[in-house]
Amino acid sequence: MKRTFLVWSVILCLVYGPARADVTLPAIISDHMVLKKDARVPIWGRGAPGEEVIVSMSGQSAKANASPDGRWRILLNLADSGPGPFQLTVQGKNTITISDVVVGAVWVAAGQSNMEWPIRRSKDAQAEIASSLNPMLRQFEVAKCASPEPKEDCQGRWVTTSPGTTGAFSAVGYYFGKALQSDLGIPVGLIHSSWGGTSSESWTSTAALDAVKEFKTAKNEIHSFVKRHPEKQRQWAIDFTEWLKTNHREDSSGRDKNQFAAPDTPISDWQPVKIPGPVQTGKISGRGAVWIRTEIDIAQPGSNLLPLDLGAMEGFESVYCNGVPIVSLDYRNYPGVGYIRRLGKYNIPANKLRPGKNVIAIRIYAPSDEASFPTSITIGDKIPNAGWTAAEEYSLPVLTASQRSSMPKPPEAPPPPQSVASFLFNGMIRPIIPYAISGVIWYQGESNAERAFQYQTAFPLLVEDWRRSWQQGEFPFYFCQLPNYLAKKPAPGESAWAELREAQSMALSLPATGQAVLIDLGDSRDVHPVDKREVGRRLSLIALAKDYGRKIPFSGPVFQSVTFESGKARVRFFHADGGLKATPVPATYSVSSRDNETAPMVRNNPNSELEGFAICGEDKKWVWANAKVEGDSVIVWSDKVAAPIAVRYGWADNPTVNLSNGSGLPASPFRTDDFPATTQNARYTGR
Repeated sequence: MKRTFLVWSVILCLVYGPARADVTLPAIISDHMVLKKDARVPIWGRGAPGEEVIVSMSGQSAKANASPDGRWRILLNLADSGPGPFQLTVQGKNTITISDVVVGAVWVAAGQSNMEWPIRRSKDAQAEIASSLNPMLRQFEVAKCASPEPKEDCQGRWVTTSPGTTGAFSAVGYYFGKALQSDLGIPVGLIHSSWGGTSSESWTSTAALDAVKEFKTAKNEIHSFVKRHPEKQRQWAIDFTEWLKTNHREDSSGRDKNQFAAPDTPISDWQPVKIPGPVQTGKISGRGAVWIRTEIDIAQPGSNLLPLDLGAMEGFESVYCNGVPIVSLDYRNYPGVGYIRRLGKYNIPANKLRPGKNVIAIRIYAPSDEASFPTSITIGDKIPNAGWTAAEEYSLPVLTASQRSSMPKPPEAPPPPQSVASFLFNGMIRPIIPYAISGVIWYQGESNAERAFQYQTAFPLLVEDWRRSWQQGEFPFYFCQLPNYLAKKPAPGESAWAELREAQSMALSLPATGQAVLIDLGDSRDVHPVDKREVGRRLSLIALAKDYGRKIPFSGPVFQSVTFESGKARVRFFHADGGLKATPVPATYSVSSRDNETAPMVRNNPNSELEGFAICGEDKKWVWANAKVEGDSVIVWSDKVAAPIAVRYGWADNPTVNLSNGSGLPASPFRTDDFPATTQNARYTGR
């Protein structure tokens, strides 16, 4: 039974609320926090209705009374505060003391997997982690939580950078914060809230989505689908149980699981199997109950959880670590109570691990088809495709045609929680509002690329939604343009990723926004390039220039205008600081920076000074163009186009480009035409 049909389960999202009349605080107001140096810094929480609450720090106090529903909020004036560290006290009927509080800049680092990507998996991680001790750079990581309703609190804690903690920091956030802290000499706090594979609609509030008809309709449909699913799932489980009994396929071997899961279990008669693939050998049918196991070496378990991702497997799993049960799920105990979770993604507690060899054993109950893993299993940062062995606990016969036709069909699976409109805003953004922030850095868009044209609406909607929700004015919102990715194409043409980059660039029309262009930092095969240092640096240049008064270049060339004369185009640019430059084209391009894999560079026009320009005439047939720098302009032409009408630059998934300015920052891809986008009719459905 394919598990992708079966899953709705609970993501536990902590909601804070006083069990007694004691004053309580949200998780983000806690030891080691960084507060913004500002005249209006909110401190908030709950208490008994009418209870007087006094907050004191750095020689000043403020007080308020809890409202009838128990909420209270106080504003501290920290405009003249030094960096600290300070002690903050909250006094009601009880007293709470918050230690090691510093005052400086606070930035939210949010988005999907490239913002989530940790230092420990990034380029030069070992050396960076070893030298990372800095009590003035700190991070609060918002625990993953997808919720149908807005949450008041989240799980998380503030930690300072050190060799023992830095590896878990958002790499982009860390390098951004490190650059600010080094330049400004003040404490910098990062509030990291990200989830891989997520669309912007998940991070946007229901109120904002309701303001746009097409989003409101899709949001209402998916929320209704999500709400109805648990009852459909419950009824299916009843029907499936009856089918199993009727066809004698219940899971009931009665054998001691320790015979298979214990670390010292003899495995000389176990069969090697390849993952991904079916759990089948000449001696193992794969139907019934089968086991696979492998060994992993861990130098020191530390205090961190060990992620285990089984993917969307065939069958129902029980996971053991060193003989200890971690999780045991089947079709009956997948909760369906309004939240969803991607199946097969677990965390092994650190106290279940040991230094050296650790045994991971997985039992798969496969009552209908053969147990299989269509994708790799990931344990921590490793993908151990080799080294798995398998044994059969018991076997079931092949289904007859009659049995298969009578098997109850599971209800359509809902999307994973992170894909449901507003669920991540509710669970991972709302809980940190109204914490005083200096701004936001954002790396997201990969999951919206197939609907790139609609992102022209979706992305500004998110930016304005967050600003409205925080009620702290038009705070800076700086974002990463998607890097080059996917295969290089021999001919110019259309590209969803180029259209997404265009949509991102259009958001620069909003006040207090900035874009870090990454068109030279991507991989063709891996959506997660490991050089996050340069990403963080480019974001920091924007903040230092726009918010902290540094007179530095912060952007590469940006299209300004185009004129056509004598069969050629003259393109002018903003941000041509130090002059326009043709950067030398390297001999290779990155296929996977994680694996240090490269391929020979694909040249579009080897005789041209500038690569990546295309041109077309009235027939709208694009050809690669010659291009050269001429003063403050780029001249573009082709002998194949006598009367050009439009120019494009870097308009591809993974373009070969080399235009920069004197500071070495790359030019942003652009087009001068307004031809219909290939993604123009793609719309968000929530599925």
